[in-house]
Order: sequence, then C-alpha cells, then structure tokens
Amino acid sequence: MSAAMPIDATLSRSDAPPLLELRGICKAFPGVKVLDEVSFAVWPGEVHMLLGENGAGKSSLMKVLCGAYHADAGEFFHRGEKVAITSSADAKRLGIAVIFQEFSLVPYLDIAQNIFLGREPKGRVPGTVDRRKLYRDARRVLENIGFDIDPSAIVAKLGVAQQQMVEIAKAVSQNARILVMDEPTAALSDRETELLFALIRRLKADGVAIVYISHRMAEVFALGDRISVLRDGRRVGEVDPARTTPDDLIRMMVGRAVDMTYPRTFAEKPGKTLLEVKGLSASSGIADIDLVVREGEIVGLCGLVGSGRTEVARAIFGADPSSAGKIVFDGREKTGGPDEAARLGVALIPESRKSEGLALMRSVGDNLVLSALHKLFPAGLFEPRRATRVADDLIAKLRIVTPSARQTVAFLSGGNQQKVVIGKWLAAGARLFIFDEPTRGIDVGAKAEIFALIDRLVAGGAAALMISSEQAEICHVCDRAYVMREGRIAGELARTELTEENIVRLGMHHG
Repeated sequence: MSAAMPIDATLSRSDAPPLLELRGICKAFPGVKVLDEVSFAVWPGEVHMLLGENGAGKSSLMKVLCGAYHADAGEFFHRGEKVAITSSADAKRLGIAVIFQEFSLVPYLDIAQNIFLGREPKGRVPGTVDRRKLYRDARRVLENIGFDIDPSAIVAKLGVAQQQMVEIAKAVSQNARILVMDEPTAALSDRETELLFALIRRLKADGVAIVYISHRMAEVFALGDRISVLRDGRRVGEVDPARTTPDDLIRMMVGRAVDMTYPRTFAEKPGKTLLEVKGLSASSGIADIDLVVREGEIVGLCGLVGSGRTEVARAIFGADPSSAGKIVFDGREKTGGPDEAARLGVALIPESRKSEGLALMRSVGDNLVLSALHKLFPAGLFEPRRATRVADDLIAKLRIVTPSARQTVAFLSGGNQQKVVIGKWLAAGARLFIFDEPTRGIDVGAKAEIFALIDRLVAGGAAALMISSEQAEICHVCDRAYVMREGRIAGELARTELTEENIVRLGMHHG
C-alpha cells in the first residue's frame, strides 16, 4: 500500500500569501478539547478537502472560522495580514460564507427571504422591502446554481435535498471569496450533485477558495486540490490527492485500517414475516405500496431523491396518516400513530435527526433512555442509576464521543448525534428498525460500525428497512431492495439482481 505523500514535498505555490490562514487554533468545551493547535491555510482558486472522523474537530474548526465559536488561542491571517474573527460579522467582512451540514434556514419564510435574510433590498418607503427586486434577485441566484424552483416557495414545505440547495444559494448570493461546504451533497441526488460540482468548478475558476468537508472518497479525489486530515482535534497531515489513496486517508483519519466493503452474511433463509404493507397510500404522495420485511434480513428502499422513500417510512411508522391500505406488524394490523408503533417494537431513525430524532437541550443519557422509559421502568418510577447504566453501556457500545452521559446532546458532532438516535431504539428493544439515511454525514469508520451494528441486530432476529441515497450501500448491505419511482414501487431486486445499474434503471425508466 502506498504511503500518503506530504503536501509540502509535492505541490508548489506562488509566493503570494494564502487567502486565509489559521495558526495554532485551540478550542475547548467543558470536559473536552475539540481543537488542539490546529493550523490550516487556503489559497484562491483551490478546493481544500478537510477530512476526519465524527468528533475529529472539522465542524468546530469551521465554526471558529466563521465566527460562530471564539477560539481560545491562535491567530488568523487574511492575505498575509493579521485579522480578528470574533463574530460572524467579522467573517462576512472577510468574504467567508459557510454552508453547514445542519441547515440554518428559517422554515416559515420563503426561499427568497431566506437567501437574502438581513440583506433585503430596500423599498422606496423607509422600512419596507422591494419585494419585486427580492424575488428577481433570488431567481437569478437560483438559476446560477441550476436550481429550478419558485423563489416564493415556503422552505418548510421543501424536502431535505431542496433545502440544501437553498443553503448553497444563500452562500453564493453573498459573493463569498472563501466558501466553506460541510457535507454539501449528503442529501443531494446524483443530478443535483453534478450541478453542485459544476458550480464549484466555476467558483474555483473565478478565484474563490473552497473548503470542502466530505466523507465520500469519490468527491475527495474528484474535486480536491489538497487534503488536510484531522484526528482527535489535531491536524495529523496534509497530502496531495494525486499521491495518496483512500486507504491511506482512512488510516490517517482513524489511526487504523477500516474495511469499507461492509461484509456480512446475507440471509439465505429469512425468518417469519415481521412487516407486511399492502396497498399503502397517503396524502404525502405515495400510492399502492406493497412490501414485505422478514426477520433476519435488511431490505433496501431506494430510488431518486423525491421518489417517496421517506414518505413510505413515515407512513409505516404512523408519523404521516395513511389514506388507504394496511400495515401488518407481526401478524397484527397497525392502525395508530408513532406511540403504537413504538409499543409494537417499530423504530424510526429519521433523516433529520435534529428536528425529529433528538431532544437537543437534554443530555445524552436522557435521549438514550427516552424511547425505553416504558420498558425500563414499567412501574412508572424512574431509577436514575439504572438509566445511567443503560446510557453508559450504549455510549461504550456505539463509541459515542462524549465526556459523559450528562453532556447536552446538542454539543455532540452530527455523527455522534446520529448514534444517539440509534441507541435510544436499541434501549427500547425494537424489533423492526426503519433507517432513513442512517449514514448521512457520518465518517467511513463510523459507517462500518453502524452497518456492523445493523447486521448484529438482524442476526439476532430483528429486521431492518433501510433507505439510502448511496446505491453502493444498498448493494453491499441489503439482502434485497425495493426501488421507488414517483411515489410508487417500481420493482423489487433480489440479492442476485441487486446492482447499481439495476437500481438506476428501475428508478429512472419505465418498464
């Protein structure tokens, strides 16, 4: 295996100073040091990839960069001159814009209002907004990034992928010279990803410096000019993409070799039917959904973004009411909402963990036992010691990076928050796990751990229905899969038929 080549030995730069340079940045929260003497620089017209496991410090570094966090120590230099970044206003003055993995949109404002929030064009009458110019400018920005949508659409009614495109439009509208993207393709379809890559290349040609955080190796090598790797709050190396390999980068990220093939023993003889859906329809746009999930198997639910995958998951769990059809769980017809689903042993790990999966201002421990209260304390008397034991066991089992179970869950990285969502259903003893994009925003090491965990669950007699936009995950992990198109099941693929080519064919074409 080739060794990663240090960047300084392979790339030459002009004598011009970096557009932005950070030196010796430190940041700590109670009980944990998230950044430890991190130095980082970016030049005009380059895409600088930033890699690391969840909790490595990537998002914290970007929050320091944009002024959301105040560094405890370290210096900032803009075009060679020392500057201060103590607020978001400082960052904006330096031309820094950030697209965070977790959206910062106002849900009940429309797209145009979100794009120009705080920068609205003034009307003729003092204190008013020139709405005609607002929507005209918003439409121009949306067209510039290839996003065909009405700028007057309310953000709350958009899907996750569409909201991501609004975030990108918002950043682009600021004419940023340093653009930070934190997992920008995590919720995008292949077509939307292509549009984003084309936009990045245009911005790069215009001299914009781009810092790009990603867990997708294909993106790292397709776009990156340089790669910096963080581990445990420190920068462990900077390498040239042309002189390294994915395996080299993974070893740098996690300090060990990671198997990315997600090997598992597929279910040759699955057990009894645990979930049967017949003719399920809902006002969310799905119709005539028929599917079966048996004990001991992982069943994929795939298709293009917007095909109705999440809507099926929500209807099965009872989060969205169904208008027709039947849902039968372990021989019993399910007619109620999420409370009934949870009592029966059905778990939903949602795509949007912050808004639907967590109580953000409660502790890690509280979140981990939240769905299991009726199981752990059937007499209705809460036992703090038992709750702490259960939470500590799950923290260790899932490798959740947190100083303790008492840490507020909002302060965890995105990947560790996702582990907490999964953990709360493990505590509840669920038998059917519906995973909606379970590895969204999760690093390669944690992906392997989560897939190994799902495998152990089904090997123990549980069942899983897994939604993923990454077709390779479906092909490598699932025993079989249903492919959706325009709110309906377009076809079912057996294990021997489960290829990316077949998924695309069913998801895009008729017949």
